Parts: sequence; structure tokens; C-alpha cells
Amino acid sequence: VFIAQSRASGSHRDLEDEELTRIFVMIPKTYTEEDLREKFKMYGDIEYCSIIKNKTTGESKGLGYVRYLKPSQAARAIEECDRSYRAILAEPKNKSSESFEHDYYSNVMRPELRGNTLPFCMQPEFCGFEKAETRIQEPVSKRLSVVSRLPFIQEQLFALFDLVPGLEYCDVQRDPHTNSGYAVIQYSTAASAIYAKYKLHGFEYPPGNRLTVIFLEDGNDSSE
Repeated sequence: VFIAQSRASGSHRDLEDEELTRIFVMIPKTYTEEDLREKFKMYGDIEYCSIIKNKTTGESKGLGYVRYLKPSQAARAIEECDRSYRAILAEPKNKSSESFEHDYYSNVMRPELRGNTLPFCMQPEFCGFEKAETRIQEPVSKRLSVVSRLPFIQEQLFALFDLVPGLEYCDVQRDPHTNSGYAVIQYSTAASAIYAKYKLHGFEYPPGNRLTVIFLEDGNDSSE
């Protein structure tokens, strides 16, 4: 879907390279690029690995990139690697790393950073970020609501959200008075729903029509 949407602007190859083959992961600060490569080479052929470092001290921030040769290899790494790596598809290089790191903390890390179960909590910057943040948390669930000003086609919306592993069902509904689109999406895990919301909220599908994706209460304990 990402590739098809980009063809109109002539950026197919750039989008495939940047959106579909490069992943962003959280790692222990002790990791070297060789350690990162060793951990992720089982999922496919790696073009390069890089670790994000503090520009002043040169110390690792505990974050890194892994670039694969094929999109299928990056997808496999995201699906199969240990959840502690918090792997997601990386943003294109034209987006600043600082901006992407902020989005990563806000949209991917924060829903799972609850209670005292912080991964790699010996890393001060992660624990400090959690303690300093005072906003009320958005309830997290395995179920999503998708709203659009245009009606949905069941097969197309299912195919879009099925890009994220774990899709259980996609129920498309239509308001006969407004002709707008509404659907309920459910995944097998909250992690899959979090990832789908992060990648697809605000996504233009079809081009020019932005999707609104929010969590729906599914009756389960969101702290899980």
C-alpha cells in the first residue's frame, strides 16, 4: 500500500528503501554495531547497522537502526525479534532523528511503559523520561476504531491493517446519512494494535483521505 501510494509522486524506490527496509530498535547501551548486527542477522541480509549516540559525549543512547536488503526481511525482524527491542519501521532519513526519537517514545514506548516493568530500566534517560512525563495515559487495548470521511471497502481496509501481524477481524460499517467510513479492527495482542495505530493514524488512504485511528475499550485490563 505504501509503495502504491508513492508511485504517483515518482518516489517508489526511495519509499521502498526508507520505509520498508530500515528498522528502529531499542538496545542496551553496551551494544556495539557488531553486537547489533549479530542479534539481527538471523532475519535477513543486513546492509548496515548504526547506533545513535549523544553528540556531546559520544555515548550510545540505547537506540539503533538496522537496514536490510529486502522489505520482507525487515518485516520478519519486527515480527520475530524479542519484544524488548521495541522494533518498528524507521522513518525516512528526511525526518530528523530527534523528531523521530520523540515520536518513538510518545507513540511506541509510552503505551508499554507502565508500573515498574521498564525494559533496560538501568538506563537513566528512559526512567527519567517516564518519571518526568505527567500526561494522562491513553487507554490501550487490542481493538481499534477507524474513521474516515469516505466509505471503506472491506477487502481493501482488511488488506491495509493486515500488514501488521496479528489481525483477528475487520468489521466495516457505513453511516447511510453521512456516507462516512467507520470500522472496528481487532488484533491478537495490544502490541500489534499499538503498532498499527502508530503507523496508520493520519495515513492517507486513499490519497487525500486521512484515517483517524483510536483505541476502543475491549474489556481487558489495559495495564497488561
